[in-house]
Amino acid sequence: MQTIWLSGAEWLAVLRIGLGLWWLESWRHKDKKSWFERGTGIAWAADVAAHHRWGAVRVGFDKVVRPRPKVMAYVVVYAELALGLGLVLGFLTPVALVGGLLLNLLYLVLMMHDWAEQGQNGMMALISLVALFAMSWQTWSLDGVVGVFQ
Repeated sequence: MQTIWLSGAEWLAVLRIGLGLWWLESWRHKDKKSWFERGTGIAWAADVAAHHRWGAVRVGFDKVVRPRPKVMAYVVVYAELALGLGLVLGFLTPVALVGGLLLNLLYLVLMMHDWAEQGQNGMMALISLVALFAMSWQTWSLDGVVGVFQ
């Protein structure tokens, strides 16, 4: 593979790190006090799920999220932080890529009527797939230094 400036593996690492920074920005801009104390994030998602055109989304939300809104708020917020750190540092990278892919697909389904959200989550999911199948943790990562996931 011919590339300009960096090697192919290094460009894949740039892609992985960029995706991690995207997750960290998602974590950073959330108003944690509102999410944890007032439950605004889960309340917003409940409203979206209640009006969703797919009944399975409503049922799934009612069974999994609605009974435990505080726990789910922490899960969402700290999952985004963990994904971002894992991808930027290249730590447990395949786990972070699969977790991020699943979270993006979940967000994509939940927000299927919002074109801006679909674009963001679709692109993040695509980057996750490319970074996963190209084994982007081989360069500039703690996984590469330690020698796991070879």
